[in-house]
Amino acid sequence: MNLTLNNGVEMPALGFGVFQTPPDETRTAVTSALEAGYRHIDTAAAYGNERQVGEAAAGSGVFLETKIWISDYGYDETLHGFDKSAGKLGVDQIDLLILHQALPSDFDRTLAAYRALETLLADGRVRAIGVSNFMVEHLTALLDVSTVVPAVNQIEVHPYFQQREVQEFGAAHGILTQAWAPIGGITFYRDSGHTSTLDDPVIGEIARAHGRTPAQVMLRWHLQQGRSAIPKSVRPQRIAENFAVFDFELTAEQLTAIDGLDTGKRGGPEPTDITLATFGREIPEA
Repeated sequence: MNLTLNNGVEMPALGFGVFQTPPDETRTAVTSALEAGYRHIDTAAAYGNERQVGEAAAGSGVFLETKIWISDYGYDETLHGFDKSAGKLGVDQIDLLILHQALPSDFDRTLAAYRALETLLADGRVRAIGVSNFMVEHLTALLDVSTVVPAVNQIEVHPYFQQREVQEFGAAHGILTQAWAPIGGITFYRDSGHTSTLDDPVIGEIARAHGRTPAQVMLRWHLQQGRSAIPKSVRPQRIAENFAVFDFELTAEQLTAIDGLDTGKRGGPEPTDITLATFGREIPEA
């Protein structure tokens, strides 16, 4: 199942994520994902595993997505950030390159970074560009000065935190919502004491009705509502299970029931809390 981005590029709707996957486990995890059928891998400069993603995906022709970290924001810095990521991935052209955070504390630097993405797109070094963790005010400010509308905004979306205002704003401007933590922000919610979406009784009932797992139901919810989703795992069985979501369909009533689970409580960090002082880190050259 592919989604067509606002510049006509086709992207597999379901991607495989490697956030928090140690470099020495990344090759095996990506290999398992390719064997399961994934054709879209999502990584980031800040994850420290782009090289291993590139090694595992070499020659496969998969859609590669990565992110520029805030430490490499700025026009020239972001152009160099592309060079670092492309070198580690082992490619000349990156399919989708996005800014990892809005960095509202230094938004001029963010805008300069986005201008670099526009240059990379015009030069054919990337096929599509986008952003991540941008809220409505950040998207509005970006659209006021940019010449290319972001193809994607990758944000935290799952049944317990749906960010409808951001999604609706994106849809109105042709920006595809891509969900990170699509099956519930499990790490964040366990740590903060919230109930895991995997144990939610509404999702569990729907899963039993279809003979599926709660994770599969949540991923199907994303796909049927037109989002891209980026699940992650390092377990081959779970990796394959998460991809097996294209042969069943949730009813309208089931989709509405999941929609009703929104708590409005963010699991990940607040976008306004991301600053160079607290989150800046050097991205190695190699």
